[in-house]
Amino acid sequence: MRYRVTHVTRYDYSEPVTLCHNEARLTPSSEGRQHCHRYLLTVTPTPKVMRERRDYFGNRVTYFGVESPHTELVVSMVSEVVTEAAPAQLQLGAERPWEEIRDAIRAGEDPDLRSMQQFICDSALVRTLPELSTYALASFQPGRGIMEAAMEMTRRIFADFKYDPTATTISTPLAQVWRDKRGVCQDFAHLAIAALRGIGLPAGYVSGYLETIPPEGQKKLVGSDASHAWFSLYLPGVGWLEFDPTNDQMPTEQYIVLARGRDYADVSPLNGVIYGGGPHTMDVSVDVLDLEAPV
Repeated sequence: MRYRVTHVTRYDYSEPVTLCHNEARLTPSSEGRQHCHRYLLTVTPTPKVMRERRDYFGNRVTYFGVESPHTELVVSMVSEVVTEAAPAQLQLGAERPWEEIRDAIRAGEDPDLRSMQQFICDSALVRTLPELSTYALASFQPGRGIMEAAMEMTRRIFADFKYDPTATTISTPLAQVWRDKRGVCQDFAHLAIAALRGIGLPAGYVSGYLETIPPEGQKKLVGSDASHAWFSLYLPGVGWLEFDPTNDQMPTEQYIVLARGRDYADVSPLNGVIYGGGPHTMDVSVDVLDLEAPV
């Protein structure tokens, strides 16, 4: 699949901002089943400085600083991405008992396994909870294959939690999401990650997009027309397997990966500091266009 993604963020300030420093993680990933052919990030007003780097997790990060007074900031990323279905070999070994994976990560007998230990620890927005570990163990029964168990837990989250964009913000604690049984894709990804880490399995956060217009005859997926999020589970010798509890499926070529990390705090599309501004509003629009669809 070949897509053009347009992601526009607009800030309107009640008072002038005299200076702002920002980091943008808006450039789609080029790895695995996906390649970003071209991208263009534009910022209005024009930044005094703009430069790109890779962060700790390998995501592309663009730093920009605006040093002229402004009451509006518009950040626009237009990118073209080619995606493929996940290679079949990624699921090789997926029926290994989940305890075997847990024990291998704990032992950390080689550098790759040791590096995965950071994905079983608590992170800024994901704290393990006893009730979530118990929730995971209902699927991760003794000796059960890790893929089968992960798929069942994904289905259970889909069935047990209601998608409600008014229920939470990014700062809503997982304990509240668990109690209220409602939230959005970021919450469900965080919940799954906490559940997996609580039983010793390395889990990560994936941010990205979904195709805006579904194929003919198929239902529009939750999370399209906006940024989306799902979770990944690491299998030694295989790599990261991805799951979307918001839509009860494994990501397909309709999914575009933006960034990867331990939780949302590692992959926030925009963050920074401003001087001035007063109360402000933010508007985000996302459009994913299938460039190969019949006109």
